[in-house]
Amino acid sequence: MNRLGDIARALALPAALLVAAEAVARVTGMDSYTLAPPSRILAAGAAAVADGTMLQATGQTLVSVLVGFALGAMGGILLGIILGLQRPLDLVAELPVEAVRAVPSIALLPIWMIVYGLGYRMEIAVIAFSTIWPNMVLTRAAVRGVGPRLLEVSRVIGLTPIQRVWKIVLPAALPRIFVALRLSLGFSLIIGITVEIVANPQGLGSGIMLARDGMDPGLMLAMLVWIGLLGVALNALMNSAQQRLFGRVAEGE
Repeated sequence: MNRLGDIARALALPAALLVAAEAVARVTGMDSYTLAPPSRILAAGAAAVADGTMLQATGQTLVSVLVGFALGAMGGILLGIILGLQRPLDLVAELPVEAVRAVPSIALLPIWMIVYGLGYRMEIAVIAFSTIWPNMVLTRAAVRGVGPRLLEVSRVIGLTPIQRVWKIVLPAALPRIFVALRLSLGFSLIIGITVEIVANPQGLGSGIMLARDGMDPGLMLAMLVWIGLLGVALNALMNSAQQRLFGRVAEGE
């Protein structure tokens, strides 16, 4: 019952705003190329789901987002573990890593388009490049937070470097690494949508632009709402996995 009450309280303000927006639209007779009342947005979204266009675009976006996120996460975690354990190497790599990390991924779109053309490969490359850095930074910090005594014990008992990482470092750092994964998944969705809006003619971002060009604000706003709900769903899945795996350990880091 408490859970249902929390959900009801969370939905109270959005519901009130939707009712107010619908009332204002009906009173003022809103007819715009950029805005639409909630009822029109709902109707456009339902029609896009019914004819399959919304689901097709969602599938295209999710493929790019999830594959790019997975590649960026693997690369970032591996790089973070190496730099976190090898302090001299970290000092040498600090300047080039920080310089590359500061470059906006969207600014590199012309290069990605030349290398990969349009389509999934280009979008995945941009997402992977964008998400590798937050995963690297937070993983490096998590590895550095592993107690030095644990590493000393692993050396005394004769563990190889790979065994040391697998049996000592990863179990100790994994709760904080998972926080990096949770944050970077949402970031991956943002980057994917941005790429589709700017350059890639597929997915939800491209759908928004097509709706704009077709002067259909109801569909355009419906896709924006759908993207927001998609982001909430992905975050909820990651949060649920985090709670199941670590309880509140990661939240307390």
